[in-house]
Amino acid sequence: MANQETKEEDYGVLLYYKYTTIPDLEALFNFYESNCKSLSLLGRVRLSPNGVNVTVGGKLSALEEHIAAMKLNSLFEGTDFKLASCHEPSNDRVAKECGFTSLSIRIVKELVTLSSCPLPRSPEISNAGRHLSASEFHSVLHNVGNCEDKLIPSSNKGTVLIDARNLYETRIGKFYPSHVETLDPEIRQYSDLPSWIDNNSEMLRGNNILMYCTGGIRCEMASAYIRSKGAGFENVFQLYGGIQRYLEQFPDGGFFRGKNFVFDHRVSVGSSDSRILGTCLLCSSPFDDYSSRSRCTYCRMLVLVCDNCREKDSSYVCELCQKNSQCIQPTSAEFDNSVEISEVGELEAVSTSDRIALSPLVSGPKTLRKLRILCLHGFRQNASGFKGRTASLAKKLKSIAELVFVDAPHELPFIYQIRQNCDSASEMENNCPPAKSCNKKFSWLVAPDHKGENDSDWKIADSPFDPLQYQKQTEGFDKSIAYLKDLYSKAGPFDGILGFSQGAAMAALVCLHQQKLNGEMEFRFVILCSGFAVNMNNCQQGSINVPSLHIFGNNKGNDRQIENQASRHLATVFENGCSVVIEHDTGHIIPTRPPYIDQIKDFLERFL
Repeated sequence: MANQETKEEDYGVLLYYKYTTIPDLEALFNFYESNCKSLSLLGRVRLSPNGVNVTVGGKLSALEEHIAAMKLNSLFEGTDFKLASCHEPSNDRVAKECGFTSLSIRIVKELVTLSSCPLPRSPEISNAGRHLSASEFHSVLHNVGNCEDKLIPSSNKGTVLIDARNLYETRIGKFYPSHVETLDPEIRQYSDLPSWIDNNSEMLRGNNILMYCTGGIRCEMASAYIRSKGAGFENVFQLYGGIQRYLEQFPDGGFFRGKNFVFDHRVSVGSSDSRILGTCLLCSSPFDDYSSRSRCTYCRMLVLVCDNCREKDSSYVCELCQKNSQCIQPTSAEFDNSVEISEVGELEAVSTSDRIALSPLVSGPKTLRKLRILCLHGFRQNASGFKGRTASLAKKLKSIAELVFVDAPHELPFIYQIRQNCDSASEMENNCPPAKSCNKKFSWLVAPDHKGENDSDWKIADSPFDPLQYQKQTEGFDKSIAYLKDLYSKAGPFDGILGFSQGAAMAALVCLHQQKLNGEMEFRFVILCSGFAVNMNNCQQGSINVPSLHIFGNNKGNDRQIENQASRHLATVFENGCSVVIEHDTGHIIPTRPPYIDQIKDFLERFL
């Protein structure tokens, strides 16, 4: 028993970050790789041109050696190394999900992703809010309204406190000061915070704004973003060292109630106050343990489900998805895992064989958890045709994904080409329009001269087929994005968007405009097949920070519709650190044979 206690005491977790210009990223990468491996440290190291963000675990003596080595580098002068002793990881599932079963060192564009799309004004870290130590932060909360408080200026409007963390974190613990209004943005992910700030800017304007997060790094960029708004947003203050340093300073919790959610195998850390803030999603009994890693079926956010309510293979719907009236789920019986939606206005009546009514909280134990992927077809196609063309893909992904197909909003006229120099009677007959009726065809983007008035009669094409016609279809985005917003409100949410050809161009535009959508179309990834860029001339390389999978034909891939270089260029617009490229040799299709289907599955399994 004594040996076990000694073993637990010898283990620890180290967190630190530092915003500073890194002159040689490769050299620093090599240093971390050598140092951490030699000390048997596991966890995550993120390096960017602007600094480092580190969470690693190992023997306390090894962590102390690591700190000593970092302090020898002048780049890390003034760094707050947060070292805590704890038990070794005992739950392999939790440790693996938190990245504590291996060492991951990556060079990234941003240490933390403030927004999944380019912001109207990118905040400068040098403009971050003023740091308050744990004792100073506590004093400010205690003395709110006291004109003699010298730490923050007096404000005619008052003081507000912003929790910069995600909803699953704030569920189990947050600050409860007596005389300060605490604002919980209730966001799924940190990149949603700018939208919340934008939507509540008038409420924040003129106030003294206090902020806090787990260890401090998220407040750095968030406070800089608030201050970048200019007049009325100057007085922003953040808790230096975050909740972790505050609880060290105030072991009884101070103004903090509950537990501090952490992104390592510990899951959460509490104070000497044993009160439980969280509640079970199903029975509302006090509960705050995320060790089971239960997640919302739709958005995959962590949810609290107590031991008595949790059942194997059950599905849950988080508070945010319940707000969006998300109460449908594919059945666990054998079913076609692709859903076709023909009209946004008739969603309630479409594909009832593919869906069943679901309790807002939990379905039966046989219900599967799958990614829901919205599929956007190409130019002059429709949902039914695209569903047929991707039947093999849907079949091979049926265990992890449900594909939802929808017609684009721009209806296109029926046209056919006239062949020149016809010699035989059969060739002349082929110049007539098809005798049988055809399904309507649609598009997401149209040419500037598109009239939008269509009938069932066939018309002769105005000109020969132009293989570069996709470059001329630049109008109609506003109608399509409004259509997709409506779709999301009635059939969403979706985990990701898959676009093919022009559908990929539309999906890329949605990614570009995600910040302006104010949470109306939330998704976690995008798959762009035979894609190309439209109306994205001002996008810089790597400017769209959305996890992306790009699938297109290589130089010998025989894609006669979309040039390899067009798809390759679109891929460069997405941030390299979170994008994957698959080049194939099978033409204008989505390949489903190995090794391509395995690469597609590998990408999707990141989000399960």
